[in-house]
Amino acid sequence: MNALVLSDFDGTITTDDSLLRFIRFVVGDVKFMWGMIYLSPMLIAYMLKILPNYKAKQNMVSYFLKGMSEKEFMKVASEYSLDHIDRILRPKAMEKINWHKENGHKVVVVSASIECYLKPWCDKNGLDIIGTKIEIKSGIVTGRFSSKNCYGIEKCNRVKELYNLSEYPYIYAYGDTPGDKELLELADESLYKPFR
Repeated sequence: MNALVLSDFDGTITTDDSLLRFIRFVVGDVKFMWGMIYLSPMLIAYMLKILPNYKAKQNMVSYFLKGMSEKEFMKVASEYSLDHIDRILRPKAMEKINWHKENGHKVVVVSASIECYLKPWCDKNGLDIIGTKIEIKSGIVTGRFSSKNCYGIEKCNRVKELYNLSEYPYIYAYGDTPGDKELLELADESLYKPFR
């Protein structure tokens, strides 16, 4: 069967938030901890739902990553992707992904996290990736996003832009937060927090 599989990444395939781990990997423990203290008022505003998801995330990305050279950024993104993501995977999630692949299904990771550090891992595992794109201008990371934050309805919008859903007689979807609600509604078979 020519099925399409749409899966969230953080918390669904992984046990932890890959973006925070990526930032910590890039900047080191001390700078990460001081940065989180500095950003704590913003993070509290986000937790209280005063500040939307995309603003909190862009502010964090900008604070820690703005000004990095593209070459260095892509190097650490690839290193993190290939050497560190495997440490936070849910075994049951990978078993299910492998089952889908063995059955000839197209598996797409649909994540609000930064696409460039998920892509090497996805390529290694034979998965497509849709994520939030970070802006790079004149070889420098600007700290802004070059796409909309791939969260909530934007997950559906991006899937529909890239895939003709009518070509797939059956769609599976996996997610674990309210930000996956619309993605799960696209599917014939949707599972919430299935691998815990």
